[in-house]
Amino acid sequence: MELVKGKNILITGASRGIGKGIAQTFAQHGANVAFTYSSSAGPAEELEQELTALGVKAKAYQSNAANFESAQQLASDVLEEFGSIDVLINNAGITKDNLLMRISEEDFDKVIEVNLKSVFNMTKAVQRTMLKQRHGSLIHMSSVVGVKGNAGQSNYAASKAGIIGFSKSIALELGSRNIRSNVIAPGFIETEMTEKLNNEEIIKAIPLGKLGSCSQIANLVSFLVSSNAGSYITGQTISIDGGMSI
Repeated sequence: MELVKGKNILITGASRGIGKGIAQTFAQHGANVAFTYSSSAGPAEELEQELTALGVKAKAYQSNAANFESAQQLASDVLEEFGSIDVLINNAGITKDNLLMRISEEDFDKVIEVNLKSVFNMTKAVQRTMLKQRHGSLIHMSSVVGVKGNAGQSNYAASKAGIIGFSKSIALELGSRNIRSNVIAPGFIETEMTEKLNNEEIIKAIPLGKLGSCSQIANLVSFLVSSNAGSYITGQTISIDGGMSI
């Protein structure tokens, strides 16, 4: 996958799950990876060592993407260490599921802050660098729930749908400077989170009859960030969900 070799990638929330899978795949194919974690210092350090052993530059940063000042500082630190930021992958996210009649204002606000405001914070933080470079690729991780909704996840669905509208607007604003903005909307992917779910019931709702993998997400990301293959794609939302959003 020469598409990502030599690029400097910044991923938020990559100590586990989809973010970790993207980091591993990119490093395996020659990309330098900066990634963030919130509290999982041990797993983050292990991942940094794993990626560095592949012969690329890799560094873990403890950072809160939902905090504007923290996002600004992170972008500055990564730029100083890596020299450029070619790709930003907004992956950090949480869930606090409940029916509308039971969900608290605090839980609604927290999900919007972590899932949606973090995308604004980080995109704003790297914008100046990408404008100076006159190139860049922004990938925002939404969800099948942001495309079609889901009972008991009104806060999560709102945050993930908001990402789609945000990305389209940024694509219009920055396209003239060769900066592309796209959304990936995964369905159910094999991660630590889905291990806790009733996969038999989930699979019944998936036309392809199986969960997706982190490597499949990473391969789609690599296609979109490529200066060749994905260079004419911006403002799009690509579902990778085994057909759930049909």
